Amino acid sequence: MLANPAETEGLPFFDSRWPVIYEDNHLLAVYKPSGLLVQGDRTGDVCLLDLGKQWLKDRYHKPGKVFLAMVHRLDRPVAGVVLFARTSKAAARLSRQFRERSVEKHYLAVVSGAVSGEASLIDHIERRDCLSRVVPTSTDRSQEARLRYAVLGRDSGKSLLKISLETGRRHQIRIQLAHMGHPILGDLRYGAGPPLPDRQIALLAHELVVDHPTQGDRLVCRSPIPQQWPWPVDDSADSLRPPWDWRAFESTLIDFK
Repeated sequence: MLANPAETEGLPFFDSRWPVIYEDNHLLAVYKPSGLLVQGDRTGDVCLLDLGKQWLKDRYHKPGKVFLAMVHRLDRPVAGVVLFARTSKAAARLSRQFRERSVEKHYLAVVSGAVSGEASLIDHIERRDCLSRVVPTSTDRSQEARLRYAVLGRDSGKSLLKISLETGRRHQIRIQLAHMGHPILGDLRYGAGPPLPDRQIALLAHELVVDHPTQGDRLVCRSPIPQQWPWPVDDSADSLRPPWDWRAFESTLIDFK
């Protein structure tokens, strides 16, 4: 089934422009804007996980702490769908799906240069300190990284790709596309230039497909394409698309702690 049933269609996450993609007793899927952390780190900046807990607490008038578990993550400059578990049973079953790679993860990326056709990329990524890179052959420090891509369009020296991620390595899509000579627009860390207006990168976690942890149905959680996305989108729907950058929402959450 496609996420966004009637009971969650149009349901806002704090802000009328910020969509809840799916919500029931076991799951919460929301749109993550670029620039927002999924989980807190040493910066102490606001994160989506804490916002989700507060949203559920307010929505259901829950006393005390609210349970919400992270089962996957997105890089800070990446926008798109993030799925959380609302129960420990859901968390365990979803985590198993991610480990067993039965989850489908589909991304949209706008990259520099003209890419043709479709292909699979298989690389070995090695991480040393904070830097990751593709190495020619497998080493005792490397991990195999696999993805598939298909070209959806080409225009003015850039290409729109649909990417299906088969493994989940840190910065995997960004590293592999840069290594093939087509860095993601705005991804200065991996060789792109110039920066996009709000330091986003043109990578969107567009669809996440899982088995519902209790119902068993195949659940498709799909992110809207944000405003200012650097590829043409039907302008008639522009007002319904969420802002791309996290800072557009910060004034709504000025009192959040």
